[in-house]
This record gives sequence, structure tokens and C-alpha cells, in this order.
Amino acid sequence: MFTGIVTAIGTIREARQLGDLRLVIACPFDPAGIAMGASIACSGCCLTVVDKGGVAGDAWFAVDASAETAARTVPGRWTEGTKLNLEPALKLGDELGGHIVTGHVDGVGEVLGICPEGDSRRIGFAVSRELAPYLAPKGSITVDGVSLTVNDLADQADGNCHFSVNIIPHTAEVTTLGTLAQGDKVNLEIDVLARYLQRMQSLRG
Repeated sequence: MFTGIVTAIGTIREARQLGDLRLVIACPFDPAGIAMGASIACSGCCLTVVDKGGVAGDAWFAVDASAETAARTVPGRWTEGTKLNLEPALKLGDELGGHIVTGHVDGVGEVLGICPEGDSRRIGFAVSRELAPYLAPKGSITVDGVSLTVNDLADQADGNCHFSVNIIPHTAEVTTLGTLAQGDKVNLEIDVLARYLQRMQSLRG
């Protein structure tokens, strides 16, 4: 379980195809604080630590990404040199600063455009009809592992949906969202409460 509050940016140092895709991710964590088998959200995708090393401030950890993970996330995301938003799993007693995030990617969105709004940036995204029913104005959405609030949305004639979020300067600086450009793809996770509500509604007929 996560909160969508990114604690560091990591970089994929190695990507090797074994049985699954073995990723070695460089990060500024202390390896002594990374437990084997621990979960770390990598740009919104919950992955399990299978190896680690380095020193405090210049560490690395390894994870295995399955074919299912690759199919569900942004195409080409798991390649050497890619920057990733990192968040260790939530511990009991930690502050819930964002919203409840599972680390299970529901789909991929595309950046429609970016425009300044005060000191912040408003970013518009397009999502598929499968995710559209789970979005609502002022609801929560996780974009590449970052907890954000949906500012507004517009349902499209083809069933797809456009929505926008605001990125404050701090978020742009400490996450990869500050480098997004039109046409970029992002991992999306819908609010877990919306998922259950939609399921309940569908069972009611």
C-alpha cells in the first residue's frame, strides 16, 4: 500500500531479459533501509525488491517485471536510462499525505497538452473508455505514482475521457511530471474506492 507521495527519483541502470525482465534501479536511498522482498512503487507500479546494494545516497535495488507488468504499463517504460518516481511501501503510523494507492496500474493515459496556470502547470490527459467511469471532478488519480486531484473532465463522443490536473512547482521539481511533454504516456491508477463503487453498481444491474 502507498500514498502517492514520491520520495525520490530513480534511474533504470540495467534492464536484462531473464525469465522476467530484471531491472536494476539506481536511487538515493540507504540500502540498509531497503528490505529484501519489500515493495517499492516505481512510477506507479508496485515491484518487489529481489537484490540491493550500494551506499547511503548512492544505492541500487533490483526488481523483476513480469510480462503482465510490461503489458499493463507505458510501452517502452522499462528501458535503461528511464527516470522513475519511487515510493517505498506505507508503514503503520506513516502520514497518509496523498490517498490510498495500491500500486496496481489500471491503464495508460496520454498527455494532451500543458499550459501555465499561475506558478503551476495544468496538464491535460486522454484516457480510454474503460477508465472513464472511474474519474470524477475533485476525485483522486495516480499519475506515474503521484497522487493528484482531478480538476475537471470532459467525456468524449467516442466514450473516451479528457481530464486535467494541476502540478505545483514542488511536484514538478521532485517527480518526473515536471518533464512531461505533449504526447507522452503515463501510468494511471484509479481511486480504489471508485473501483469498488463501480463494481457494486454493475452488480445491481
